[in-house]
Amino acid sequence: MDPSPDRPSPRLVRRSGIPTIAALLVAACWLLGASPAHAQTEDHPAPPPGYQPAIPDVGGRELDKTAVDTHWFTFRLGLAPIFDYTWFTQDLPSVEQVGVQDDAFQVRSGRIQARGKIFARKSAPWRYLFSFEYRGFDSNPNETWTFTDIALTIPVGRALGELTLGKIKEPFAYEMVGDAANLPHVERLMSPFFVSRNIGARLDNTMAGQRMTWSFGVYNDWWTTDVDYDESGWQVDARLTGLAFTNQAGTRYLHLGTAWRYNGADQGTLRFRGKPESNVTSNYVDTGNMAGDHSNHVGFEALWNEGPFSITAEYIHAFVDAPQSGDPSFHGYYATASYVLTGEHRPYDRKVGYARRILPTGRWGAFEVIGRFGLVDLNDQRVAGGLEQKTFAGLNWWANRRWRLSVGYGRARLDKLGTVGYTNQYFTRVQWIY
Repeated sequence: MDPSPDRPSPRLVRRSGIPTIAALLVAACWLLGASPAHAQTEDHPAPPPGYQPAIPDVGGRELDKTAVDTHWFTFRLGLAPIFDYTWFTQDLPSVEQVGVQDDAFQVRSGRIQARGKIFARKSAPWRYLFSFEYRGFDSNPNETWTFTDIALTIPVGRALGELTLGKIKEPFAYEMVGDAANLPHVERLMSPFFVSRNIGARLDNTMAGQRMTWSFGVYNDWWTTDVDYDESGWQVDARLTGLAFTNQAGTRYLHLGTAWRYNGADQGTLRFRGKPESNVTSNYVDTGNMAGDHSNHVGFEALWNEGPFSITAEYIHAFVDAPQSGDPSFHGYYATASYVLTGEHRPYDRKVGYARRILPTGRWGAFEVIGRFGLVDLNDQRVAGGLEQKTFAGLNWWANRRWRLSVGYGRARLDKLGTVGYTNQYFTRVQWIY
């Protein structure tokens, strides 16, 4: 491994495409935003009367052009282009631990989505969701398109709620349950303890007058991988959330939740690994493959919102059945503080036990400052996967209900291989949700 911190020249090539891509995105979104009015949907409530954002937004007429409404079927088109650029500086121990981390431009998400209802005029319609992403900029050229979600949701009665089948999210970890575009921080840190999507079935419901939610899911993705069925591990999840208190306006609330995940081993091995709040770095913490049978994960989550101020916190602990490694246990946690300088608050969605993104009310949007600290510890017994601490501070500009621009600085401390290394991260993001 070359310990030199000098940056290789290919980064300059990747950087050169940013102005062109960004300009095309801005131009396309500006043209789409000819009408400042919003159509009211479940995900995008109507803005207050007279709302005129400085950056034109997509209005009702534009939404109608990409929608279909019939007696039996509805269709809505969705787009989620997210562009990132990240700079890094490292000290010598960090380079020795994980190698040189190159500055990188990335199309973090090039997602196209189709969603709607079947039997649309019935009192309990079925819902569908298909989304796929373009990954040709930064992945295997033979896999330029990949399906992210393939889901069919069927009402199954008042007691059981809704049954969702397909390639879907597991109901474990607050960071993963909701849409990443809603989070105040820009990347997830607890990734060693969950997966993004899995193949299976999930039940979801609310209770106590929609003050509580529960979810239960069972998954096995053997037929989409090269693993035989009898060697593929099952995953089972459950999540329970509740509003401990809230006011009538929804600006003051306390969300509490707990979750459990059983993770069966694939081909008799288990592995935990994760990145330091970045999608373009190497894995900083990594246990490698461990011979074992399964792991049990328990999680606790909390979100306190007081007007424009909020704190989101989460703790996860994993108990691993891996006798050859000493049956280790791993854990991680984070806390994110957010303050919206312009006074808006993050609205709470009682149906999923999750807070949505900021909905600006002023002409120049909403400005949100955030601070975050987190830790992931994959050291225990005979496993030395690393101990990582990460701090991050940033600014989100929610320019209107679809545009978000983020900048931030993060510092990762990694205790691994008998040394302590530091990585500085300088981050920018442009996000547009249609």
